[in-house]
Amino acid sequence: MFFRKKTEQIEERPQAVSEEQSPMDKLRVRIGEAQLPQYVADAALREVEKLEKTDPAVAEYSVGHNYIDFILSLPWNVSTQCKLELDRAQSILDARHYGLSQVKQRILEFLAAKTLCGKARQSILVVDDEEIARSNMEHVLKKDGYHCRVAVNGLDAMRVLAEEDIDLVITDLKMDQMDGLELLQQINRVSPEIPVIMITGFATVSSAVEALRKGAAHYLGKPVNLDELRRTVKEVLQKKLFVMMGRGPILCFTGPPGTGKTSVGRAIAEALQRQFVRVSLAGLRDEAELRGHRRTYVGALPGRIISEMKRVGFNNPVFMLDEIDKIGQDFRGDPASVLLEVLDPEQNVHFTDHYLEIPFDLSRVMFIATANDLSRIPGPLLDRMERIEFSGYTDREKQQIAKQFIVPRQLKAAGLPRTTIHFSDDAITRIITDYTRESGLRNLERELADICRKIALLCLESKCPEDSVEIDTETVTRLLGPRKFYRDAAEGGPQTGIATGLVWAETGGEIISVETAMMPGSGQLILTGSLGEVLQESAQAVLSFIRSRTREFGVRDTFFQDSDIHIHFPSGGIPKDGPSAGITIFAALLSLLTGRPARRDVALTGEMTLSGRILPVSGIREKVLAAKRAGAVRVLLPAANREEVEALAADVTEGVEILLISMAGDAIDHVLEGKSYILPL
Repeated sequence: MFFRKKTEQIEERPQAVSEEQSPMDKLRVRIGEAQLPQYVADAALREVEKLEKTDPAVAEYSVGHNYIDFILSLPWNVSTQCKLELDRAQSILDARHYGLSQVKQRILEFLAAKTLCGKARQSILVVDDEEIARSNMEHVLKKDGYHCRVAVNGLDAMRVLAEEDIDLVITDLKMDQMDGLELLQQINRVSPEIPVIMITGFATVSSAVEALRKGAAHYLGKPVNLDELRRTVKEVLQKKLFVMMGRGPILCFTGPPGTGKTSVGRAIAEALQRQFVRVSLAGLRDEAELRGHRRTYVGALPGRIISEMKRVGFNNPVFMLDEIDKIGQDFRGDPASVLLEVLDPEQNVHFTDHYLEIPFDLSRVMFIATANDLSRIPGPLLDRMERIEFSGYTDREKQQIAKQFIVPRQLKAAGLPRTTIHFSDDAITRIITDYTRESGLRNLERELADICRKIALLCLESKCPEDSVEIDTETVTRLLGPRKFYRDAAEGGPQTGIATGLVWAETGGEIISVETAMMPGSGQLILTGSLGEVLQESAQAVLSFIRSRTREFGVRDTFFQDSDIHIHFPSGGIPKDGPSAGITIFAALLSLLTGRPARRDVALTGEMTLSGRILPVSGIREKVLAAKRAGAVRVLLPAANREEVEALAADVTEGVEILLISMAGDAIDHVLEGKSYILPL
């Protein structure tokens, strides 16, 4: 047995030696089999030629070899084949997320447009100076369902192209007035997206190479084989249609944390049947992280965008750029400027990574960016994206999301059976109102997870009954302890010099208390609370407005000459700025000067001019939700925001009275108690 094996090895060895190839020959074979674009294959072959002249012992040899391997591993022509089905996409979005109707509507609109694009009848222009050839090709293509137009030469073809939308041009090479090559050049200059198939009876290798080099999609000889023509036309049009349908929008999901931006991106990828890629840009400061390092030293790496394309293996994934508003900037470059090329459909067709040094087409990628604060994103970058706002959830939406998604997920994570553990509606409401105060769902999920873990511990300690367990409000209080949040507006009585305002922050809508105090002094305005320039100017404008109308408000004319006024925004460790607190400062300051208590359950928002006009503000929905979370019963909003208020859903405005005001004086009787003032027109 041993001798037989040795004999077989000896007999096989010469055959192995004869088939052995050099490493460079193997690389050439791999390049030829990879079906790379021509410019990519040329770059790879040039690198192989350099390696042949390089000593394998030097570091440059391994750098070049790794570079070729990286080129071969990229998905230059590999795309996810997906079917666009509206019903399936809608069912996936509804099953993964509750609410978010605006976001779902935008995705379905995108799918609907792509579906209609795929079903549209395609038009073909046949250009030939021979009537018989024109008629035969037109007849065959019409039988296949295409819309056909004909032209006798290049000039006639350009006239047709100016009048109609053409998807494909089939042209003869030799024609009078304007031949096929001249027509090809004109089409590439005017409409480069239209593919051209060249047909001629003078087919030679040189003419075919010249036509393909100038941008022709295919080359056929005369007499035309009609079956080959039909097959070629079908392939070219399918390739063009696939490229058009693969081009995705560049969306920017903006809104408070925990509102489902990342998970919606995953659902979109599933609905489109594409791969999902997520790259976090928070704290990114080095431009090379996105664009890669140049291959001038050992250890150079490609950028994260090209690296993720290699990892996923397809050139049309759903690519999420998470936390795009938190990109840093220092001496290592400006990463946000790199995204100008990535997110521009006119530029990302030829995105060039410093390591790759070859243009890579990113136009088929569907980019989705997420951000909490759009003001941090540079204007040119923001202009390249379509913004979709993720607003905060109402208490009713949170309750439904908790019952349908969060509770089952946390019960499974804690090893608890869904059939025996039940959360009552009142228990979930108690958690939402007393233990969380947010626009999103992250803290709600943490509290529910905490309850599930505590129940799991009780079950292991044999303190949990074997039958069904009902989690009610008393159980919630016993497991989570005293409530963490109080309804400030509802539980606070009227106070002089203190008003409740509404602001918008990264975390969504928030309430603030503007506190004022007056003391003997020399007429100074003191502002505290880590305020920005806009808020400081608002306070100064409000004070000037009141001083200019002291008689109307019943205030002593000389109140500011012998007194100092202090305006304070609590939570001084948190920076505050923005043009929406003017009316709140006015209410608090007027309450202080007139001695009329201000109602804490009335919330205000709006910027005020020096003449007392109330200007519109943003974030109306978020602010109304914040007022409801704080227990406010009345919200005063600028009259200029009437259309936004009327568009609010019923569950957003439920339980709160919304009043629209256009002048500062309109808010006085709604906020201040006691004697009323009638302001002159």
